[in-house]
Amino acid sequence: MAEKEIYLAGGCYWGVEKFMSSLKGVTNTQVGFANGTVEAPTYRQVCQEPTGHAETVRVTYDGGVLPLPTLLGLFYRIIDPTAFQRQGGDAGSQYRTGVYYTDGADAPVVASSLAALAATLDKPLAVEQGPLRCFYPAEEAHQHYLDKNPGGYCHVPWEMIRWAAQFDPEKA
Repeated sequence: MAEKEIYLAGGCYWGVEKFMSSLKGVTNTQVGFANGTVEAPTYRQVCQEPTGHAETVRVTYDGGVLPLPTLLGLFYRIIDPTAFQRQGGDAGSQYRTGVYYTDGADAPVVASSLAALAATLDKPLAVEQGPLRCFYPAEEAHQHYLDKNPGGYCHVPWEMIRWAAQFDPEKA
């Protein structure tokens, strides 16, 4: 197994986490806060104070089953890559989009993927890219939130989450 990790900010992390955890090849997910200036913030702080953090999902995956370019392409299907600091009904800097890596070898893959995405758009790309500077897990109540609260808020369409569970990366 070629276990790797990538950090994805795509608005409210509950739906992004549920989508990602449904994909074949994803071995673990964890929601939290990335690339801000406050150490170990709480959900309340990130929502109400200028922490600089983005709601982010740590995605651990088997790169042999689900290659990073495929994973990123799937992520782009559930975000509006042109929306600045908002996704769905959520607005604010904590809901910005981003792709953050911990392995420098992923940098050109991320850059190439975003460049290819930008070429298909008629508006400027609003997705941040760069190394992960910091990540703090969110409180336990937020981990796998939609599994615990099936009727909970989700800006990712449920049909996309159901589709993700059926997606076969070997046939992509």
